[in-house]
Amino acid sequence: MAGQRVSSMNGVAYRAANPADLQKIVEFQLAMALETEQVQLDRQVCTQGVRAVLDDTKLGQYYVGTLNGNVVASTLITYEWSDWRNGLVWWIQSVYVVASARRQGIYAGLYRYLQSLANADRHVRGIRLYVDRRNDPAQQVYARLGMNGEHYQVFEWMKDF
Repeated sequence: MAGQRVSSMNGVAYRAANPADLQKIVEFQLAMALETEQVQLDRQVCTQGVRAVLDDTKLGQYYVGTLNGNVVASTLITYEWSDWRNGLVWWIQSVYVVASARRQGIYAGLYRYLQSLANADRHVRGIRLYVDRRNDPAQQVYARLGMNGEHYQVFEWMKDF
C-alpha cells in the first residue's frame, strides 16, 4: 500500500517499520495505553497484534521515527474504504513518542512524512485519527498540524476478550 521510502526531517529519519522493530513497537503500545487511557495491555496479545501487521500490510503499516539510529516514535496506519470518495482513508492509530523525545517536533515530522506518502498515492483521499477525549496535549498537537475534530464523533462497541 504505502511507500517504503525513507525521509529525514530535523535530523530524525522516518521510514516504514520492519520486523526488527517489533519489540520496540510493543513497548511503545504498552506504555501508550497505560499513559493515555490507564489501560494495561496484555503483552502477549499486543505482541501478536503488532506481529500480525508487520507480517501482513493489508492489515496496516507501522511507521517509525529514528533519532541517532534509535526508534523514538511510531504510529500505525490502517485503511478504510470510502465509497463517497472512491478511495482509501488512512487512520492514524497507536501514536507514541518516547518521553525524552517529546516537544521536539518528532511527531509533526512523522505526520508530515505520512502526508507526503498519502499525497503521492492517488488512491489515498485523506487521513483521520481518533483521540481519547481526556488527552488534551495530543488534541493540541493534532490541531496545530491542521487536523480538526469538528466533523465526526466516533462511537464504538468492543467485545470483551
